[in-house]
Amino acid sequence: MRAIVQDAYGSADAMRFDADVERPVPGDDDVLVRVRAAGVDAGVWHLMTGTPYLVRLMGYGLRRPKYRIPGMDMAGTVEAVGANVTRLRPGDEVFGMGKGAFAEYACAPQAKLALKPASLSFEQAAALPVSGLTALQALRDSGGIRAGQKVLVIGASGGVGSYAVQLAKAYGAEVTGVCGTAKTDLVRSLGADHVIDYTRAEIGAGAGTATGAAGGAPARYDLVLDIAGGRPLSRLRRALTPRGTLVLVGNEAGGRWSGGMGRLLRAALLSLFVGQRLRPMAAAERYEDLDVLADFVGAGRLTPALDRTYPLSEAPEAVRSLAEHRVRGKSVVTV
Repeated sequence: MRAIVQDAYGSADAMRFDADVERPVPGDDDVLVRVRAAGVDAGVWHLMTGTPYLVRLMGYGLRRPKYRIPGMDMAGTVEAVGANVTRLRPGDEVFGMGKGAFAEYACAPQAKLALKPASLSFEQAAALPVSGLTALQALRDSGGIRAGQKVLVIGASGGVGSYAVQLAKAYGAEVTGVCGTAKTDLVRSLGADHVIDYTRAEIGAGAGTATGAAGGAPARYDLVLDIAGGRPLSRLRRALTPRGTLVLVGNEAGGRWSGGMGRLLRAALLSLFVGQRLRPMAAAERYEDLDVLADFVGAGRLTPALDRTYPLSEAPEAVRSLAEHRVRGKSVVTV
């Protein structure tokens, strides 16, 4: 089969197209998917570079990638199923998470796949799993979102953020999105009630600063999702109500060894001594929540924001574009 392969950690230049790669064989609990499209997210970049180094210690390979074919998000058609698979059968159109999605065929556990919503193309469905699950669980499980709350999404124009804005609106919240100048129109189109351009005003920098820059956006929020990951905890806490909740989604601002892990640990410790809830989160990959996302899609409350698609041979450029923060919403590799 054709695939993108990577034999060493590095930049996108470490990836290469190979037209003669052995097709994977599904285990007893796995599904073999004929991939039609694969999503591009921050996890692909982390596993490509092997940073932070903590990623390597988590079982992804100390000196070189353990999994030669990159890619996690996928959408396609079930080609074959393992002996223990009961939920899916050959011919089903599915989306979800697996390993080696940048290829014509990839395997995924049945517990991480769901039936693709009929209203979504394969490209749209491939953009949904990891980022959509992260946004859903950050708001619902870690954030405890309720109708009528004031919610701030920092990093609203990215993959997770674009879903978080839509889902927060679906839950009945008043939503403010934070992004750069070139992406404010995208965040407004997603349904945000207010948009803050971080190049002109900074969240929590001082009383009234955010309000003045955002056309009536609240100065304090019941729930803050920090997806960008670069602001000090003290500044984020100033944007919260006294009993508000901060959910830390991203770890992109830390060093090469542990990433933002130190910041997450400080938040968890500080939360024991203050009235505000400071919660690090990591998404759980499960088909039940993929079904929840599919329900939101079916109800017209959630739509993937696709930036552009790349053919399989240009997957390295898709990852490079993500690393350089040139993506609005999500990019997808088509197979």
